[in-house]
Amino acid sequence: PDDVIFSLDSDEKKVMLRCEARGNPPPTYSWFVNDTEVHAEADYRYSLIEGNFIITNASEITDYGRYQCKAENSFGTVLSRDALLQFAYLKPFSTKTRGGVSVREGQGVVLMCTPPLHSPEIIYSWVFNEFPSFVAEDSRRFISQDTGNLYISKVQPSDVGSYICLVKNPVTNARVLSPPTPLTLKTDGVMGEYEPKIEVHFPTSVLATKGVTVRLECFALGNPVPTITWRKINGNIPKKARLRKSQAVLEIPNIQLDDSGTYECKAENPRGGTAFKGHLQVYTLPQWVRVINDTQMDSGEKLQWECKATGRPRPTYRWLLNGLPLTSQARAEIVNGELTIHRVQQTDSGMYQCIAENKYGAVYSSAELKILASPPVFVLNPVHIIATLGKDVLLECKPKASPKPRITWKRGDRRIVPNKRMMLLRNNTLRIVNSSRADEGNYVCRAENQLGSAEMTAMLWVKGHARGAKPQQSGGDCGESVVLSCKATHDTSLDVAFQWLFNQRPINFHQDGGHFEYIQTQTSTVDLMIRSILLKHAGKYGCRAQTSADSVFAEAELLVRGPPGPPGVVIVEEITDTTATLSWTRGLDNHSPINTYNIQARSPFSLGWQTVKTEPEPVTGDLESAVAVQLNPWVEYEFRVVASNAIGTGDPSAPSRAVRTKEAVPSVAPANVSGGNGRRHELVISWEPISEEFQNGEGFGYIVAFRANGSRGWKEKMVTSADSTTYKYRDETFPPLTPFEVKVGVYNNKGDGPFSKVVVIHSAEGEPREAPSDVRAYSISSSELKVTWKPPNPGPGRPRGYEVNYWKDTEQEESGQKQRTARNETSMMLSGLESNSLYHITVKGFNSIGQGPASANHQPIHHVVTARGRHLHHRGARSE
Repeated sequence: PDDVIFSLDSDEKKVMLRCEARGNPPPTYSWFVNDTEVHAEADYRYSLIEGNFIITNASEITDYGRYQCKAENSFGTVLSRDALLQFAYLKPFSTKTRGGVSVREGQGVVLMCTPPLHSPEIIYSWVFNEFPSFVAEDSRRFISQDTGNLYISKVQPSDVGSYICLVKNPVTNARVLSPPTPLTLKTDGVMGEYEPKIEVHFPTSVLATKGVTVRLECFALGNPVPTITWRKINGNIPKKARLRKSQAVLEIPNIQLDDSGTYECKAENPRGGTAFKGHLQVYTLPQWVRVINDTQMDSGEKLQWECKATGRPRPTYRWLLNGLPLTSQARAEIVNGELTIHRVQQTDSGMYQCIAENKYGAVYSSAELKILASPPVFVLNPVHIIATLGKDVLLECKPKASPKPRITWKRGDRRIVPNKRMMLLRNNTLRIVNSSRADEGNYVCRAENQLGSAEMTAMLWVKGHARGAKPQQSGGDCGESVVLSCKATHDTSLDVAFQWLFNQRPINFHQDGGHFEYIQTQTSTVDLMIRSILLKHAGKYGCRAQTSADSVFAEAELLVRGPPGPPGVVIVEEITDTTATLSWTRGLDNHSPINTYNIQARSPFSLGWQTVKTEPEPVTGDLESAVAVQLNPWVEYEFRVVASNAIGTGDPSAPSRAVRTKEAVPSVAPANVSGGNGRRHELVISWEPISEEFQNGEGFGYIVAFRANGSRGWKEKMVTSADSTTYKYRDETFPPLTPFEVKVGVYNNKGDGPFSKVVVIHSAEGEPREAPSDVRAYSISSSELKVTWKPPNPGPGRPRGYEVNYWKDTEQEESGQKQRTARNETSMMLSGLESNSLYHITVKGFNSIGQGPASANHQPIHHVVTARGRHLHHRGARSE
């Protein structure tokens, strides 16, 4: 059972303490409360379901205490560990009115909480004036979670008001409020400065269990407000420690034994200082190092059991037998965690428990002791033994018996007296040296103890030797099939069994993917076929031929030729801008000489591993170094080596460390130089950017060179971004569509690289320069107008379409509406207009570069609908 904290105000009115034990037959259970056995039938509130103990309508007065479960069957009894049953509750505060507290400004004050009865520990906070306005803790105000009191080190006028202590039970989540305590200021002056006085501190001796979080409180009254500092005497405060609540709380999580020691808090202000010291001691619950295990013994033997536990303080030990205390006596000695029983008897059988305990807890270890008592019994009787002529024979006599029996051997009616040829070994085995045909016959072993006796007959036959031929040593290539042969000669009256072994282990014909097969050609010959051999099949193959009399074993080595193993790790000896000198160590040639090595490289720009060109070419199998050539400068590479022989290509070596080639002048010019379009007076030049793989160094950029057709000197402009793809040159002296010769080059910190081929690019034609003319508008219906215009003169900056802007006379032009033609049509229908309204209209040409100028603002169109629905239009009275 585990410890239980039961909430008295929970809806579930039952407490359950759990207990479960293993045993055969199934155990029965009983319970003890505070070491007194509970009779479940005696109290209607108690019930027992299997091992679980249930209390209905539990209360602290009747049911608080330590509970222990007992489980027993016909073989013994065990006790469980103790479980503490506690009750969680929180009573209301006394309703008695609390007296007010009156202090001078600048003086310190302590407001008492005086909490109601509760269990377990509670959490304190304070309400200021009215809920939910809580007192905020800072360097001047502190709420102790130990006493619950509110401490104000130096009272200010803002502190005047009503204070209510609020406590919360973390188990039940219940909260209760105290009656208010009024705080007022005296009017007889202000308190002067005074030195700190520590009002809250941790105990002089703090005990904590290993692994918990420890909180040490320290808070002082004083004027000015004191500062709190902490130190550990003869050591450093643990790094994991945290200071909380303006340093008033030192919090040490997961406390360990080396966190023990004396801690000091100091409170200081300009008027002086004061300190407090206390000792923190860490204890640990007992933990098992060695436990006892179930044991079976013959009666008369000596039992020695030891259990051992760690803990602080050091644990003491108790022993139980079937739930009752075990004490030292003549046969049984108890020294701490060691139990010795001399000459165990049947009455010593049962369940033993070793308990290691200190004042903070106890741990239990249980084991069953079985004392065996039975007359001798032979499982196999009679026994048939076939011996090999001239070899030694062992006739075993192993009855089951307790206590150990006396053993005698007979041949026929005569007891065997040990001599040089017939020896009785310590384990009662009869050894016959250099056996002959004359030793054939029946041997009888008799076993006897105080509970009875039994006999066993061993029938001995002596046969001739078996001899075997060694499997033929051979080799083969990976993927081929190999046959190994095994032949034995033996006594024809005996059956022979063959077993094949690989590297001293029997071959498992089911597991090895169907590579192995037995082929029996004659009764005395069994061949082993290995199909599609792999490198892993190389090794020693042994054949054992066994008769019931003896066995013979022969072994041969099989070599398997295969592709080479991976070369050793690749080292980059030297690196230039385009070459890397590499070396490696030979791998296994797997019994076929290495012909060539293949050098491979990988960079951030390659699709996996790629073969690189080398010097020499090819790299022959006798070499262990080569130079990789035609690498790209300023690229990070890894290298690996693959070996090949006549059988095939092996696995690659591990990759080298990543190395970067040296920088060099760029060698690749930009591709697809083109351009055009842009705004009026702009020359737009574009190109494909050079990949980082070919930038060859840091500080990479582009040189854009251009000149008007027919002129001599080139203009050159630097573009410093490696990702740039365009450059725009603006010059208002060039007419639209001027042809330019253009080329784009590359550079980096090492120097200038090549230029692209020269291409001709035209400067921009620009946006339309002239406005449409002859803009006219016609009223078509109550909500529609038709607008027409003439295009501007042909030339550079031709419109690709037109935009019509229109707005009511009562609006600003900016708030009007815009509509574009789909192509370069010269008319448009405007719909969704208001009737009987004046509209202004302008038309602009546009192309991909931008918009041209607007037409002159058209005289307002008076959009009229008559009562009979006739459409009229006339010019407005004013012109703009």
